[in-house]
Amino acid sequence: MNIKTCLSSVYAVSLLLATTAATATPFFFSTGNPDGKMGTASRPASAGLFGIESADDFVLSQQTKITSATFTGLLTGGATTANIGLIGIEIYRVFPNDSNVARTSGAPTFSTPMVPTRVNSPSDVAFDTRTGGGLGFSVSLLSPSFTVLNSVQPGGIHPLPNQTTGGNGPATGAEVLFDVSFVTPFDLVAGHYFFVPLVELSGGDFLWLSAPKPIVPPGTPLPPGSTDLQTWTRDDFLDPDWLRVGTDIVGGVPAPTFNAAFSLSGESVASGSVPEPGSLLLVAAGGLALLVMRRLKPAVRLRAMPVGARRS
Repeated sequence: MNIKTCLSSVYAVSLLLATTAATATPFFFSTGNPDGKMGTASRPASAGLFGIESADDFVLSQQTKITSATFTGLLTGGATTANIGLIGIEIYRVFPNDSNVARTSGAPTFSTPMVPTRVNSPSDVAFDTRTGGGLGFSVSLLSPSFTVLNSVQPGGIHPLPNQTTGGNGPATGAEVLFDVSFVTPFDLVAGHYFFVPLVELSGGDFLWLSAPKPIVPPGTPLPPGSTDLQTWTRDDFLDPDWLRVGTDIVGGVPAPTFNAAFSLSGESVASGSVPEPGSLLLVAAGGLALLVMRRLKPAVRLRAMPVGARRS
């Protein structure tokens, strides 16, 4: 490679690195540690078992690629990590996105929503999903015995007018942490979303543990101006509607509200961002290389002339 090609490459690479450093920043969000107040079932449908989904929200202020996630829950009924089969992660947008908004109280009975409200609920269908070969995961045992004060377990979700049951009461199990990485990241534009983990067990049930609401350290706050929504849930019989775990199922005056214990990691991409000082140094170095290349150009041409040739 001659000197001109080398210096041109230096400039191109420095400009590329500066652009990348200026637009990509690490992203992390967490609702914090479990608070022992609630556990909600969340599992895929499988042979002989109906599906249940529990959802909690997060907000992105700019386009973000989610590369990994964690969530914490209980394995009940004597289940251990050996009973874990497939897991899945779903991302939902907020209703009325991806939803049939024609399902109103004025519609025929089979089209009428079966819940008190759909305002701020997850949408009818998932926006994006990872399962099977689309993710990898590991499971860590945090405690062999952890008890929650209340729970929503399989069979505990009911449509109007019987949705308020007070919950299924305390539940005890092994507390476990799932650490999930995505083969293909979730690439999401700025907006409000719901995170849904699904855990398949060959015995017992998985209950997703609640986290403090409002979020407290070590949790991270939502972006300024955002509203922290409560946990929602549904099963195959309530689909496509959702119930609020605290307001609709537990009930009371005032009704409790819950977050769920999870975290997200990835990389945010900001449009029109200002380069960092280090990025500016890269550009300056590249520019200096280009200037040197131009100054060296005549000298290179002179050395290439035949011996004894006259220079005009």
